[in-house]
Order: sequence, then structure tokens, then C-alpha cells
Amino acid sequence: MSDSYQAIFDAVRSKIQNADIGEAVERAVRDMSIPHYFEMTMHAAQQTIGSLEQWYMAPSAIYRPAISIDGNQWCALYGDDLQCGVAGFGDTPELAMADFDKNWREPLLNSPSGIAIAAKQ
Repeated sequence: MSDSYQAIFDAVRSKIQNADIGEAVERAVRDMSIPHYFEMTMHAAQQTIGSLEQWYMAPSAIYRPAISIDGNQWCALYGDDLQCGVAGFGDTPELAMADFDKNWREPLLNSPSGIAIAAKQ
């Protein structure tokens, strides 16, 4: 070791020479509130898993509609055309997919449930 390193080494060694490393680690762990951090991490993981499940169960993720540009908006279309299929439109592909998911769950206006919904409005 060079002389400058030896001086630093000696200074550090003199500071920690009588320290109980086990006690220092135990005190640090106790002061950090590990159970609290563990609980926060588990909550964040559960939220992430819930978000992923929701995304994977979305009609746009399951049926994978075709994405194209229609005029000045994006179109997500499942089916041969707008009359026979389900479509969603938006300024971005993400918004088009969200509109597709909403429209997927809407009943046809001339179906019994669609007529009942239209009558309530």
C-alpha cells in the first residue's frame, strides 16, 4: 500500500475497530421498518397484477382487431367491414382500442337489450 492509502486505511480501521457489526446490521434492519416496506411492495405488486389481468382480458387483447387509418383517425376493426364487425375509433391506436373495447360490450340497438337501453335514455 502507498503511504496515502495506508493513512486512510488506518483512520477507517480505528473508527470501526470496536464496532459490533452484527448489532449495527440488526439496528439498521429494525429502524428501516422492513414489514412496512414489504407490505407496500406486496400492495404495488397486487395492483400491477390486477392491471395486467384487466389488460389481457380486454376484447382488444383477446380478439386483436386490425388497426388502420380511416380519414383522420385510427380504426380498430374486428370483422370484414363496419356493418358486420365491431370497430373503435380514436386519435391514437390506444384510444381506438379503448373505443373498440367499449363498443364490444354494447348491445345492438335492434336487439332486445339494446332497445331496453335506448328506451332508458
